[in-house]
Amino acid sequence: MKAKAGVVFSIAREHEPVRGCTVSEALSAGANPVVVFSLAENTDISAEMHPFEKLIIPAAGRLQVQFGDESREVGTGEAILTPSDVPVGIRAAENAVYTEIAVKKEDKMNQVIKAGEVFRLAELVPYQKGRIVNMDLVNSDAMKFVVMAFDEGTGLAEHAAPGEALIFALDGEGVIVYEGEEHRIRAGENFHFAKGGRHAVRADQKFKMALLLTLD
Repeated sequence: MKAKAGVVFSIAREHEPVRGCTVSEALSAGANPVVVFSLAENTDISAEMHPFEKLIIPAAGRLQVQFGDESREVGTGEAILTPSDVPVGIRAAENAVYTEIAVKKEDKMNQVIKAGEVFRLAELVPYQKGRIVNMDLVNSDAMKFVVMAFDEGTGLAEHAAPGEALIFALDGEGVIVYEGEEHRIRAGENFHFAKGGRHAVRADQKFKMALLLTLD
């Protein structure tokens, strides 16, 4: 994964749109490619048909996602799973940045998510007093995408993951301890763990995040 490990950063700030242009950068090119796109105002990506679905997560601005005869508007804090085997086009009426994750047909997708429906990642899991609530959205041999809600005072003990991981902070703020150093992360920010990097999560207040783990 191209993102620098061990620092808090913002996908939106690091991929500011270029006037009149669309720009893409592959963060991960494994079995489930992860690509960040920046679209300048009034630019678009022509409709393309793929034999797999795509999870689109805007980091800034709003997108118009067209598939078949239907259209959906998706903004910051929201997400959409585009259908497979249907031409899908994306247009930005204003400057926009988004992450796109390929979801293959053989991947296990949580049934709470329906292709073509707009949803908010932070609203998928509730806070529960004294608990951590997890929901796996996508699970495969090559990738896992999970949403987590930490109540105040909860956290994950130090551990290391078998692959690289990218965090999307969704609500509140938390503390990421990476290789012994603390990093405070707030909604809208991101963090990258290298494979085998020792890390822990602490919630001094309520905190929600999504975690993308790539295993190939």
